[in-house]
Amino acid sequence: MTMDELLGELSRAHHPHPPATSAEIAEFESRVGWKLDDALRAFYLHCNGAELFEPLPDARYIILPLAKIRRARVAIFGRDEDSAGPPDLWTLVDAQDGEWALLDTSAGSGPYPLLDAWHETFPNRCRPIATSFREFLARALAGGDQLYWLNEDGPPES
Repeated sequence: MTMDELLGELSRAHHPHPPATSAEIAEFESRVGWKLDDALRAFYLHCNGAELFEPLPDARYIILPLAKIRRARVAIFGRDEDSAGPPDLWTLVDAQDGEWALLDTSAGSGPYPLLDAWHETFPNRCRPIATSFREFLARALAGGDQLYWLNEDGPPES
């Protein structure tokens, strides 16, 4: 599916938030020091966060609004220091119960891969779950209200 098709599906059957403004995106990029890739920019211009399948408080997929995206080490351990994890991993999806899908911005430009992270094993065990946000969203929407990567033995195929 194209990004436009995925966003259409999101609007039809899920719980998107109102869109982010260009000013909010610019403020976000200034705050974090990296640029949204094309798929993330399209998503945030369409909706500034969303819950998939179920609304809060029962949502298992909570795609965070820009204002709530933080370094993973801050979200998980409450401190922004190297001993708590790498600086280039950012929370993108709160999957509840300490499970996160993280955006890896270490390459410097997108598309950014997504990694699985659980608070009990972060940062030592983070495995790839999607090569891009577009792939992540397609797999999440197709997988029903299950965290698709928890049923897989290894990284996704490209």
